[in-house]
Amino acid sequence: MQKIQKLISPQWISALIWFWLLVPVPVIALKPVDRTNIVIFGAGPDFAPPVFNWMVPSFSGPGMGQSVWEPLFILNYETGRIEPWLGLSFTSNHSLDVWMLKLRPSVKWADGEDYDAEDVVFTIETLLSDKTQTLIEVASMQHWVDDVELIDNLTVRFKLKHPNPRFQLDYFSVRVAPSVIILPQHIWQGKDPFTFENFNLQQGWPLGTGPYRLVQATGREFTYDRRDDWWGAEVGFEDLPQPKRLRWIVTGAEESRSMMAASDELDVIGSLTLGAFDAVRSMNPNLVAWKEQMPYVWLDPCPRQLSLNHQVKPWDQPEMRRAISLIIDRQQIVRIAYEGTSWPSKSIFVEYEGMKLYIDAIQELWVPSKSDVASGKKMIESQGWEPGNNKFYQKEGRVLSLNIQTHAADIKLRRVAAVVVEQLRAAGIDASTRPIEGSTWSQNKAFGNFEAVVDWDACGSVNEPWVSMNRFTHQYYRPINERSISNNNFVRWKGEKNDKYSQLVAEIGVLPLRDPKIIPRFREAMQIFMTEQVVIPLNQAIMLIPFNNTYWTGWPTEKNNYIHPPMWWMSGHRVIHQLKKAR
Repeated sequence: MQKIQKLISPQWISALIWFWLLVPVPVIALKPVDRTNIVIFGAGPDFAPPVFNWMVPSFSGPGMGQSVWEPLFILNYETGRIEPWLGLSFTSNHSLDVWMLKLRPSVKWADGEDYDAEDVVFTIETLLSDKTQTLIEVASMQHWVDDVELIDNLTVRFKLKHPNPRFQLDYFSVRVAPSVIILPQHIWQGKDPFTFENFNLQQGWPLGTGPYRLVQATGREFTYDRRDDWWGAEVGFEDLPQPKRLRWIVTGAEESRSMMAASDELDVIGSLTLGAFDAVRSMNPNLVAWKEQMPYVWLDPCPRQLSLNHQVKPWDQPEMRRAISLIIDRQQIVRIAYEGTSWPSKSIFVEYEGMKLYIDAIQELWVPSKSDVASGKKMIESQGWEPGNNKFYQKEGRVLSLNIQTHAADIKLRRVAAVVVEQLRAAGIDASTRPIEGSTWSQNKAFGNFEAVVDWDACGSVNEPWVSMNRFTHQYYRPINERSISNNNFVRWKGEKNDKYSQLVAEIGVLPLRDPKIIPRFREAMQIFMTEQVVIPLNQAIMLIPFNNTYWTGWPTEKNNYIHPPMWWMSGHRVIHQLKKAR
């Protein structure tokens, strides 16, 4: 256990980053590839040291999930279908507690070994054997899976501890971002899953089944070259993708990313603000977005929220958290931070059509889009705070203050925090905001080293409410300075109310999707959640995700909506296979 804690501590991460930045990494000379055969992805302000072990919290490897590691299934947001990829089918018995996975035949790892049921069983058993519950997805697998059994080379049976109608969707279908990634048993057998970095280009690591292999990883660029022996082309599953090389490069702040897009140095730009998009497109008319007209955006499944640390006084009091929610003017946030391209949230949930039934069922709990400063201040004063001479509330000689941490590379989060700070200061709270480097921001959330953050960590539900609700159950509570699992309940909510809420969520979790018994339990659980003001919903998350048609066409748009557009998810495989040369 001591070894694990050292591996995942913030100090260990910081030391590794300094080593990565200061010590030269051997770079293999790459064969020349013409720009017209390369797709270039903008990938943020910096890269963490490469750790190609997806199970550890320090995992980093931009592009792996879109080129090397392939998913079993992909949820297509545009059709609502779960599309088969490495898996052919995943079906349950009538009681929803036994699931049978059928794999696609003739899938090969990049070294020629068969991808088969033994790899699946090995991966799940690795997660089930983690007694520390520190590996990614281990809590979910240990909560649900009683036993995993190899039936034949292409068939795996999962016996669950409880019925789960969404087992395939939640963990193996790229519902949001990644999924459980199957490990090659012949590589990982005998390796320590807590410390194995899975990085040795000479040995072909990291190994995957995808049509690309990693050929270079530096502090500024990750490069992948096409494998012309990819199994999918040989068996007729998909043609080889046209791009011969994929590059993920550091682009810095939005200003730098915008200039690179204007000069055709990027094909996948990442998210831009409306003003930046308009400016870039005036210089490069080949840029396209999801929508052709204003507001151009795609609705992301992760609404933005303000999260207060329940273990930091005075924000441990629900009344103080509710006061903050009342003071916030969400319409002003949308108008200033999002330039009118978003809208205020009603709840913690994304407002997709599949969620409408549930969101409408709790109309009396919707958060107001406009502020009610008077009620918010009254609630603060009911807790013994009084206006001070410096215009800020005081109590027992202490000024009421709140520091909000934001991800330095996310300009929208920074703008949201800036608007909220001004609103809170005007209401008598000495609020401030501090943008910090992304990995530090994530570490601070995970270990509870914050007062407040603007974040998206109720993310998960896209067609039913259980996934997002489950993230705040008592099983995920961790004390400050102990890592929260996958940022679940990182606000550290606990107590009798959480226990009752968790019981209701557990009851929802075993009911079939759209079962009428869900609604009354959902209403009762959300009444507890909002009365406790576990988090403070702010606005729906819109993403203006431009693509560049100069070298490549076939990008997903509202008219060409074969798949949703995020290229940082494993669903990016679908996009890369659709790309065609523009020249």
